[in-house]
Amino acid sequence: MAAVSADTSAQLVRKIAHAADHRNLPRYVAVEGPIGVGKTTLATRLAETLRYPLLLEPVSENPFLDRFYAEGSRHALPTQLFFLLHRARQVTDMPSNDLLGPTLVSDFLIEKDRLFAQLTLDEAEFQLYEQIHTSLQLDPPTPDLVIYLQAPAETLEDRIRGRGLEFEQHIQLDYLQNLADSYTEFFYYYDAAPLLVVNAAEIDFANNDVHFETLLDQVIQMEGTRQFFNPNPTLI
Repeated sequence: MAAVSADTSAQLVRKIAHAADHRNLPRYVAVEGPIGVGKTTLATRLAETLRYPLLLEPVSENPFLDRFYAEGSRHALPTQLFFLLHRARQVTDMPSNDLLGPTLVSDFLIEKDRLFAQLTLDEAEFQLYEQIHTSLQLDPPTPDLVIYLQAPAETLEDRIRGRGLEFEQHIQLDYLQNLADSYTEFFYYYDAAPLLVVNAAEIDFANNDVHFETLLDQVIQMEGTRQFFNPNPTLI
């Protein structure tokens, strides 16, 4: 991630302080989207800027994930159950500072776990998954804001290839397309929290300060239950 200039850092501090004084700042922000869209990058930078704790998915810790990407469905169930149980533990350990709920940025929603289960498991496996999911009796806190990052499957594939993680290189375009479609459907009906839908196809939150600041403005100015952020990168 590129270093933030002193002027940019000071400007962000003032912007955040002003928003906090006027209670325009969400306390719990969840960033979501398909593989390769940049959710962990954005969540990390938001947490650094807001000075919130950061909660990340245990992607690199899942011992079944590389086998799932390389060999497919026969490794889907252990892959999914690892994520479910780990996310359940993360939900239990979420910080709670006071009666207003946690100050937190995460790069996942626990509710999306079922999205992957439906996409990757056969009928019998999904029934078993549902039984385990129900038995866990999860009750995660509701985010004050969910940021959903969208990008075409081809863009996701390019970014995955570009970042060069070995266990991801077996991911196929068809899988990414199905995943992107599943996310689109999931968030079409999502109404549990305010939702900011971001076209992330051509913007760079890691290395471009202007792109990040423009998104931060959208977060601070968020009104209502659903907004769309579709920036033209040539204009910001």
